[in-house]
Amino acid sequence: MELLTAINTRTSAARLREPGPSVTQLSQIIAAAERAPDHGRLRPWNFSILAGELREKFATVAALAKRAKLPHLDDAQVEVDRQKILRSPCVVVIACTLRDQSKIPDIEQIVAVGAATQNFFLAAHDLGFGVMWKTGHAAYDANVKACLSLNPKDHIIGIMHLGTRV
Repeated sequence: MELLTAINTRTSAARLREPGPSVTQLSQIIAAAERAPDHGRLRPWNFSILAGELREKFATVAALAKRAKLPHLDDAQVEVDRQKILRSPCVVVIACTLRDQSKIPDIEQIVAVGAATQNFFLAAHDLGFGVMWKTGHAAYDANVKACLSLNPKDHIIGIMHLGTRV
């Protein structure tokens, strides 16, 4: 796919199904993301591929983060949110792990990860996958960050759901 075609045809998927990207395809997508502009070559991005036990833990902690902000949610509503994460064929959390140094401001590191996230999205689209770029309460929750071994000052830029469009 040509670059302008990818940009002009990219849309967020409404629903996804199997298959998601293979390990090789996911490696290609992440490699494209890592080509984003990056002042100071700090590589402030962090890609957490949610699989197995980490995926289960993340889904639970993310759903509880929403309940922490919206305490009126009952157990059934929390479970619906948990299942939304688990039903996506592939979920990758992209975060900015801020590098402590004096030259490059935090905002430039965050923007670099935003550019990496857009590259990630476009690469997945180019390979034929649907993508949903999510954030929500989970992106700002300290327990969710801890689940991914992130520091409280780090920023979750996108919770990326990938799969085949329904």
